[in-house]
Amino acid sequence: MKCSVFIAVSVDGFIARADGSVDWLETAGKPEAGMGGAPYVDFASYMATVDCMIMGRKCMEMISSFNLRPDQWPYGSTRIIVLSRTAKEPPENLTGKVEMYSGSLPELVTQLDNEGYLHAYIDGGTTIQSFINLRLIDEMTITQIPILLGEGKPLFGRLEKDVRLENVTSVTCPSDYVQIHYKVRYN
Repeated sequence: MKCSVFIAVSVDGFIARADGSVDWLETAGKPEAGMGGAPYVDFASYMATVDCMIMGRKCMEMISSFNLRPDQWPYGSTRIIVLSRTAKEPPENLTGKVEMYSGSLPELVTQLDNEGYLHAYIDGGTTIQSFINLRLIDEMTITQIPILLGEGKPLFGRLEKDVRLENVTSVTCPSDYVQIHYKVRYN
């Protein structure tokens, strides 16, 4: 089963402010300019390749805080598994949309593979770091947003070993976003 990342990051490497907010995603760069027909990967196209999603508890809590209406739900009917050692139940507004998991990540990936899942979307900073350290991420699409936050929640933290990235594609868009698609190569 392929495991991949699709995420936005500030130029200085943060996925959220220190308080977890991502308000800067709506205002940085020139969002009104759009992607200008550049051969980028949009979220809907990416989600069309995914049949399950694995995210961390904090990511789930952020999504819950948006109080999305059913017509705003960006994940369709994709199976979503939330990793948490502390939370046993999802927030009320996500009941029936996510399932909780507290076991081993390699066992989860094996289980999903055995159930016939082909492509897992991995989301949340700590979750992504854990998957990388376990050598479970195959590809990453990182959209760099033109803003410096100075501090916040980093996309990457401590790694147990160097991880080589192979640049498959890079696109600069009229919005001033830069999207880079990497294959992950473990030594």
